[in-house]
Amino acid sequence: MRGSAVTAIAFVLAQVLRLASNLILTRLLAPEAFGLMALVSMVLIGLALFSDMGIGPSIAQHKRGDDPDYLNTAWTIGVIRGALLFVVASALAWPAAWFYEAPQLLVLLPVGAVGLLIGGFTPTRVDSANRHLMLERVVFLDLFVQAATIAAMILVAWATGSVWALVIGGLLTPLLRIPLVLRFLPGEVNRFRWERAAAHDLIHFGKWIFLSTVGGFFLLQGDRAILGAHLTLTELGVYNIGAFLATFPILLGQAVTGRVLIPLYREAREPVGGEAVRARMRRLRYGLTAVLVALLAVFAFGGVPIVRLLYSPAYQEAGAIAVALSCVLMPQAIGLSYDQAALAAGDSRRFFFVTFARAVLQTGLFLIGANLGGLAGALIGQAVAILLAHPFLVWLAWRNGVWDLRHDALFFGVVLVLVLLALGMNAEALSSLWLDHA
Repeated sequence: MRGSAVTAIAFVLAQVLRLASNLILTRLLAPEAFGLMALVSMVLIGLALFSDMGIGPSIAQHKRGDDPDYLNTAWTIGVIRGALLFVVASALAWPAAWFYEAPQLLVLLPVGAVGLLIGGFTPTRVDSANRHLMLERVVFLDLFVQAATIAAMILVAWATGSVWALVIGGLLTPLLRIPLVLRFLPGEVNRFRWERAAAHDLIHFGKWIFLSTVGGFFLLQGDRAILGAHLTLTELGVYNIGAFLATFPILLGQAVTGRVLIPLYREAREPVGGEAVRARMRRLRYGLTAVLVALLAVFAFGGVPIVRLLYSPAYQEAGAIAVALSCVLMPQAIGLSYDQAALAAGDSRRFFFVTFARAVLQTGLFLIGANLGGLAGALIGQAVAILLAHPFLVWLAWRNGVWDLRHDALFFGVVLVLVLLALGMNAEALSSLWLDHA
């Protein structure tokens, strides 16, 4: 619970910083800059997800997670991965610039990919701290790095009025984070090492994580990839602002579950003390779901006035997008805590199958909806996909002994009422969204 609270508070503070920077940057940069950066981020995050070997979860759950040979082998794999990501991202610059009709990507993508290269050298001390729920220093360092990066982005945006302010932020984050991790986090000083047994375990566990993160790309970035071909850069920039507000609660939930639940699920499987851990985990699940649904309801009911209050007129349509997307994402909050149980048990194979099924549903229905009804149709497709995907999460939770029928039934009832009320209150704003993008 302490780890959850630390993670949640740090995430909220991080989002407050992000919102503050967002408000300043939207007054210094045109929506087109955010549209361009959405495409750059989509490619870079996509490559990072496509190549994710699950090093963090592997260290968190493996019995050798504190062994220096295991940690150094994991770090070596991360360095190799970072170098490969830089090469691939640079090679994709021309095809991406051609496909999205954005010639700026020819330069923006290779420069942005330098951040992936540097990030590959991140020490395993971060993963070790997460393994033992020593989260206070980790989140403090991340907040400090974020604040320094934001300050630099604002200065560059003020001086240039260019999208380069956003790209530079991606480079500064790993540059600042690595030396601070080495200075303030305890743990192994990583060296290049390739122990065959450790590499085998990492790759065996990671191969399913790798395949899962291919699906994860479409779950997290598929909307930008598809909408980039249907919207102008300005419209994509406005969508990005609305999505930033609406996805905040889901990202908060993922931050908590990713850092806290794997260690808890691992302890719950132990014969001594496991029942007490399972009881705490049930309380955590109910509390987490209630908080996430409440936060999504804030944007579902108040997205339009919030955007009207905070943003300039060029971004006002982001309010309707925030409302619609918050309603779409509410059911997703209900099953957010289930999939980590599989990773805690080392069952990355079933985790992959569920992630793949969710990705196919969401990408397919989002694409069909975009072709039939523009942005509004795409969001309707995403809503249907989330509902159809929940039984897969239930199956995964049941296989690992953590499914809670009462929890799901209670919160689906609450979500249904909230969504109907929010849609009714914002019918006029949502109708204009449909007419503008249909």
